[in-house]
Amino acid sequence: MKYGFVIPVYRHGSTLEAVVKSLVSFNLPIIVVDDGNDEENRAFISAVEKSYPLVTVVTRIENGGKGRAMIDGIRKADEMGITHILQLDSDGQHDAGRAARFIELSEKNPDAIICGYPEYDKDAPKSRVNGRKFANGWIHFVTLSKDIKDAMIGFRIYPVKPFIKMLKRTLYIDGRMGFDIDVLVKQYWQGVPVISEPVKVYYPADGISNYNYFTDTLRVSGTYARLCIGLIFYLPVLLYRKIKKAFKKKTSAGSVN
Repeated sequence: MKYGFVIPVYRHGSTLEAVVKSLVSFNLPIIVVDDGNDEENRAFISAVEKSYPLVTVVTRIENGGKGRAMIDGIRKADEMGITHILQLDSDGQHDAGRAARFIELSEKNPDAIICGYPEYDKDAPKSRVNGRKFANGWIHFVTLSKDIKDAMIGFRIYPVKPFIKMLKRTLYIDGRMGFDIDVLVKQYWQGVPVISEPVKVYYPADGISNYNYFTDTLRVSGTYARLCIGLIFYLPVLLYRKIKKAFKKKTSAGSVN
């Protein structure tokens, strides 16, 4: 097992160094994906690459969205022989100190995705907190499970090979803000276990958000709609797993008694 980090960067070049610096102590490869940034942000990324030998930069000429940036980063990780990547954002919103706990869980459960769910600070916008509660209700519906506590957070560990396999078996993956939801559910459908673990999320008052409330909300809604349609095809598999899990639990309880 070989671990590494993938950090997609768009318009957050100024905060990238702080995120990278928080990961250096792990002594693991750090793949930074420049997702079509302007010259100012590219300069920040270039400076980080020169200052930190662990950093490898993947450059996209045009902005394609978080999803396409992550896919390029994970493909690069596969080329480098990395078996598991921890995805995190470049804006410093995630508590990078939780990486140690996530890696520990992943080492014990190498076939699973270790997916964060947010612990908000007191300054978190109420609209985001409440919106996520509603959105994650749909996740429970399309997976027939509560294994995934949050499907929108960008702090998670993926086993690389199952991710690459999912890409080959999937006709369409949302390349932008629906990406995190889309790939998590589709891998879960295809049998990759998901373990949920908390991570603190901060919303600085002067932070730059790449989320457009109108277009990205429509995009995310479209992702949920497609997943609801896809559920029709995976429903027998999910029901079988649910029945099997319940039977196993009942059998184990009977053995104890």
